Amino acid sequence: MRQRAAALAGFGLGAGFMYFLDPQVGRRRRARARDELAHALSRGADALDKTARDLAHRTSGIIARTRGALRPSALPPGDDVLAQRVRTRLGRLVSHAHAIDVEASDGRVTLRGPILRAESGALVRAVRRVAGVREVVNALDEHAQPGSVPALQGGGGRRPALLDVRQRHWAPATRLLVGSAGVALAGYGAARRDAAGALLAVTGVGLFARAATNLETRRLTGIGAGRRAVDVEKTITVDAAPEDVFEFWTSYENFPRFMSRVLDVQPSAHEGQSRWRVAGPAGVPVAFDAEVSAFVENRAFGWRTLEGAPVAHAWLVHFEPVDDGRTRIHLRMSYNPPGGWWGHALAEAFGVDPKSNMDADLARMKTLLETGRPARDAAQPD
Repeated sequence: MRQRAAALAGFGLGAGFMYFLDPQVGRRRRARARDELAHALSRGADALDKTARDLAHRTSGIIARTRGALRPSALPPGDDVLAQRVRTRLGRLVSHAHAIDVEASDGRVTLRGPILRAESGALVRAVRRVAGVREVVNALDEHAQPGSVPALQGGGGRRPALLDVRQRHWAPATRLLVGSAGVALAGYGAARRDAAGALLAVTGVGLFARAATNLETRRLTGIGAGRRAVDVEKTITVDAAPEDVFEFWTSYENFPRFMSRVLDVQPSAHEGQSRWRVAGPAGVPVAFDAEVSAFVENRAFGWRTLEGAPVAHAWLVHFEPVDDGRTRIHLRMSYNPPGGWWGHALAEAFGVDPKSNMDADLARMKTLLETGRPARDAAQPD
């Protein structure tokens, strides 16, 4: 086992030296690694600052609530303060909080306005529990359905009070606690060296990854994420008018002229759809179909893959006019590689992820639009 471990370590070390000391692109890879390290350190420092402030705020809140519960104030809150306390609860209890009018007078709270009948009882019970409320007057106008009541139409949406771990994005303190628990669980599971330990270790690694990336589990694994497991955004400004840039992007035949991995794009028999042929792993051509998902004249253009594509993805490109007849292009690409975020992280480590390719592709596009000369390393320079 020791010999195998030493052999694997030597192989990994040699591969690393070959990757970073390559005479052709080694310098660029080393510079990119330094930039990534500096960026990671900067993000780490920022995350530590946010986590420290979040922990301080949460601790202050817990102390204040505990102090209030142990030593309640002898003076009742003012009417305005009490009304505001009640209003802060509305958004999590009813779907149309703006329709509810709250009045407070000497601890007596009056509720008026239209409300759905299914939400009325929970609202009254919650208001009774608000500190300082002595009595609740229910003057609500209950409705079984929104019907034709203007205040109950559209725009509503109850925001339930969910625990941090059930929300899409976690607070910094929650990420710290769950991440620490994940590291401890992974270490304990690895130390057991049995099937149960392996399961615990995998669970711990998953918790740590969820806390470190702040991404949902489906985006981490790619399972059930559709086209959106990883988002990549880029912005570039070109010296060309928005209408010219828009026409350039909406002409499929231009893509192989600046996208190095796109071999050919042709309109298909169905309106708004196209057939793509790109260079896949090891340069093997891969074909898939896509459809237009957004089209706003001189403002936005987008497309997305259809079912059956090897890697589901979608693009959205915005065109913004700036001074001197130039155009700011903002691109957002969402894609779901094999393994979700884990697959993207592995590809990014070797510089073969779409984000790395996009930088070079946009530079070629800028050159082509501004000079009319395609780059030599595009898929079809002529």
